[in-house]
Amino acid sequence: MNNLELAKTANEVRKGIVTSVHSAKAGHPGGSLSAADIFTFLYFEEMNVDPKEPKKEDRDRFVLSKGHTAPGLYSTLANRGFFPVEDLKTLRKLGSYLQGHPDMKHIPGVDMSSGSLGQGISAAVGMALGAKMDQKDFRVYTLLGDGEIEEGQVWEASMFAGHRKLDNLCVIVDNNGLQIDGKVEDVCSPYPIDKKFEAFNFHVINVDAHDFDALRAAFKEARETKGMPTAIIAHSLKGKGVSFMEGNCDWHGKAPNDEEYAVAMADLEKVGAELCQK
Repeated sequence: MNNLELAKTANEVRKGIVTSVHSAKAGHPGGSLSAADIFTFLYFEEMNVDPKEPKKEDRDRFVLSKGHTAPGLYSTLANRGFFPVEDLKTLRKLGSYLQGHPDMKHIPGVDMSSGSLGQGISAAVGMALGAKMDQKDFRVYTLLGDGEIEEGQVWEASMFAGHRKLDNLCVIVDNNGLQIDGKVEDVCSPYPIDKKFEAFNFHVINVDAHDFDALRAAFKEARETKGMPTAIIAHSLKGKGVSFMEGNCDWHGKAPNDEEYAVAMADLEKVGAELCQK
């Protein structure tokens, strides 16, 4: 995909996020929107995945360590063809397979159930180690929140990954600067994030999470890095694409009402119209 196609797709992913959370009257839009460009790049360009064969053995694996941003992952999977986009409106509904956190047993394309913060990276490290032991060449990607990395288990997993030189592992931190209680630097500062990962023997790349050229270069550099895992620190804007959600931690975990939903969709429709004119 070229950058314009990726941008259009990411905008559709954002529409799906807002629509699903509004329909559910619950969920986590802010961090889903900040990661939408990352999700889009991973599933539409970077990763070796096939919606027609979601369990194929040589596929790349993805673990959403910050599992509460499931609306972002679900919208991406739906737009990629793993299941119908219309099903996004069933988010968190009784009987729906699309619950509040990813479920690998019921959702096509989900490689690991997640939601307990800090634990997803450990699962990803295990997958990467398993690939090495089985001499498989698939890659493992995991997305963490910058608030999530305040959890100690993240660094235990990172220490292990660095020690085992898991160069088939790519850890991505969605560094939008906000968590449920406010700014990450005020709650329990994880900074400097890049220096911490470097201390655990990671190759570290800082990148603008909303620049597809920068993302392309970062993931290429990660693939070409041998002998150590890579951490991509993706500097993003929480609530990206929706005017009243941008940079506002109040939208970490609540749904827009009908009026707010209309404004949000109008914002995204405007972006879509502008992209169509390019």
